[in-house]
Amino acid sequence: MITLPLFPLNTVLFPGGLLPLRIFETRYIDMVRQCLRTDSGFGVCMIREGAEVGQAAEVQPVGTLAMIADWEGRPDGLLGITARGERRFRILRTWVQPDQLLMGEVEWLDEPAATPLPEEFLSLATLAERILTELGEPYASLPREPDNAVWVGARLAELLPVDHTVKQRMLETDDPLARLFMLRDAMLNHF
Repeated sequence: MITLPLFPLNTVLFPGGLLPLRIFETRYIDMVRQCLRTDSGFGVCMIREGAEVGQAAEVQPVGTLAMIADWEGRPDGLLGITARGERRFRILRTWVQPDQLLMGEVEWLDEPAATPLPEEFLSLATLAERILTELGEPYASLPREPDNAVWVGARLAELLPVDHTVKQRMLETDDPLARLFMLRDAMLNHF
């Protein structure tokens, strides 16, 4: 078990993915400083109830460890960071610090092994690569694994306009092929 500061957001981060964030609340500026100082990470968790600002929100039980890959002072005076998803975790318990920073005791989840991408999903690999290239940096530089069902499912789940509750279910599944089927169903329902 490990203790992590948790960052409740209305999004889902997958291992291997990138998440650009603008940091403006004091509790998160302090959290980022501490992470940079100690080369540690924080947990990104989708909000179950509450909001991204103000009082600490209630979060989903599974999230992703985020490490700060890059940071900058922005022209608007805010702190900009790019977080990189590392590994999934399950929250065992949470508590709120006096500054409203949500903390969690977590256990790591096993990551699915690389799985060959079935032929019926080859078009999804092409789509993932095209989207990453068109988004430009930093996405264009992400390592590519178009033959790996884990990579294809995670990248498209992050990037496509799929309902966040579906994305959360995709994060929680250990089966990369089940994730691809969920993604395909979500795309068919959306488009």
